[in-house]
Amino acid sequence: MKIVIASDHGGVDLKALLVKALSPVATVVDKGPADRASCDYPDYAALVATSVSAGEADFGILICRSGIGMGMCANRFQNVRAAICPTTETATVTRQHNGANVLCLGADFVSPEYAVEIAKTFISTPVDESERHVRRRIKLERACRLSDVSGLMRDDPDVFAAIKAQTEQEDTEINLIASENFCSRACREATGSVLTNKYAEGYPGKRWYSGCVPVDAVEELARKRACELFGAEHANVQPHCGSSANMAVYFATIKPGDTILSMSLDQGGHLSHGSPVNFSGKLYNIVPYTVDKTTETLDYDALERQALEVKPKILLAGASAYPRKIDFKRIREICDKVGCIMMVDMAHIAGLVAGGQHESPVPYADFVTTTTHKTLRGPRGGLVLCKEKYAKALDSAVFPGMQGGPLENVIAAKAVCFREAMQPEFKAYAAQIVKNCQVLCKTIQDRGYRIVSGGTDNHLFLVDVHSHGMTGKDAAAALDAAGIVVNKNTIPYDTESPFKTSGIRVGTASVTTRGMKEAEMIKIGTWIADVLDNIGDTAVQERVKSAARALVADFPVP
Repeated sequence: MKIVIASDHGGVDLKALLVKALSPVATVVDKGPADRASCDYPDYAALVATSVSAGEADFGILICRSGIGMGMCANRFQNVRAAICPTTETATVTRQHNGANVLCLGADFVSPEYAVEIAKTFISTPVDESERHVRRRIKLERACRLSDVSGLMRDDPDVFAAIKAQTEQEDTEINLIASENFCSRACREATGSVLTNKYAEGYPGKRWYSGCVPVDAVEELARKRACELFGAEHANVQPHCGSSANMAVYFATIKPGDTILSMSLDQGGHLSHGSPVNFSGKLYNIVPYTVDKTTETLDYDALERQALEVKPKILLAGASAYPRKIDFKRIREICDKVGCIMMVDMAHIAGLVAGGQHESPVPYADFVTTTTHKTLRGPRGGLVLCKEKYAKALDSAVFPGMQGGPLENVIAAKAVCFREAMQPEFKAYAAQIVKNCQVLCKTIQDRGYRIVSGGTDNHLFLVDVHSHGMTGKDAAAALDAAGIVVNKNTIPYDTESPFKTSGIRVGTASVTTRGMKEAEMIKIGTWIADVLDNIGDTAVQERVKSAARALVADFPVP
């Protein structure tokens, strides 16, 4: 057991006594002060709270004349539950019920001998793990979802209102948007950190501005972690988004007017893969490839024939609405026959790749791009991985080619996300995403709805609602009214306009992050079918909305 202890000048004598009394039963680290010279209690409260928050110590003890100021300071730190305990009874209760880990004592209000008794009671009392206390402690921590931004209540109430509304929406609805997820509190904290203050054009060790030592360290950390996570030779963590990552690869390898062979947007591709309204479609000669009309999956032999005929400079694999695994080895073989660059946009499946649920494109592709949110569950941003021989060209394309100062705060959050994806828990999460998706898909399929390609291998699937006499737009709106959020989506060879569509896209990353499993997927799939079967029935929508709200209450957002 390790205890960190500190006081202000009014508690020095009691601190010394407690150090002596507790040393036989624990490792006690005295954080000061060393004498009775006047000092500021917040400085010493921060020393103890930081150690406890970081998990470096099991307990903290803080002493001032009343204990109140120390408690106020310590409780501003995440993972700290500081309690002022004037009696052994309060020490027992706060440990059992609240899981308090920092004891605050008032030197003017307890005798030295009784203070020792209180401290020994505090560190020896176990936390009550019964359901009601666990539930309440979770709610105690979750209050921080708004307390993190509570300063905005006074500084900018309009912005705070929007954040509060988003928080409430996340807490009460079932989010099945395949491209969305909930990043951790650690990611959010890094994104909102002081690193946003630093201008850092260039790369670590080669900046245009001085004073970049801290951001150099965090960017290099992110870059190395990305390489380790995905087994890549080189990583650039500066792109602001997935489209920027794709742009960087284009700029690094080909010229305007060159040919890119990529999946058509209406077949499951992405805007930045060559849509006429996007920069990619405006600057390059885009030749789209499609899925087989019968199987609605990729026909690699047909793709090879097309590639040999078109002879693109880049063959781009990856999609935003393709529910099947992609054979990257086969695509590499095609690229070698054509003599073109193999580029993979794994934005949607990056978390599945990191978690071992989808074959990695990194060993095969010259370039791999991705976002860092979606299944990877990090901040909104982009990433490019490549072979070492392309590193210089890629880095030059990002800066100074297309971006100025990188967002070092977001890069720090990317580093956090990569570390999280290296943990064993992430592999379990990735596996559960796929299990959840397959169960949810089958539940809806068993209710008579046609699923594009007949099923799913990853985190998403497409439901053909046109065969039931509705558009994707209408289906998504009805589900939204029922507290279930999906998006309208084109399906292969869609006859509806992109503004209406014949399908909806459903994904399970967000609900898996919340801790939901197969049993919850059966409930949600049943509700989806109920709403779609009764598309205009507001009573059904209200019933499902109430049930959905009750379900998500048991699965808090991180």
